[in-house]
Amino acid sequence: MSESVKAPHPAAAEITLSDAERQRCEVWTRVMGYHRPVASFNVGKQGEHRERRCFRESRALLGG
Repeated sequence: MSESVKAPHPAAAEITLSDAERQRCEVWTRVMGYHRPVASFNVGKQGEHRERRCFRESRALLGG
């Protein structure tokens, strides 16, 4: 990905970043009561993290 990437939001349309200006986003998650970076997980746990689904209580059917 050597091209500059433009932000899709109209207010930020003039901002462009080259690959050299970008940085990785570190993702943390809560595990057993404390927070850890996902990058520190072993391969199996990283796979489990990718397969997680977001739960929305408003979309759940309760007792019907």
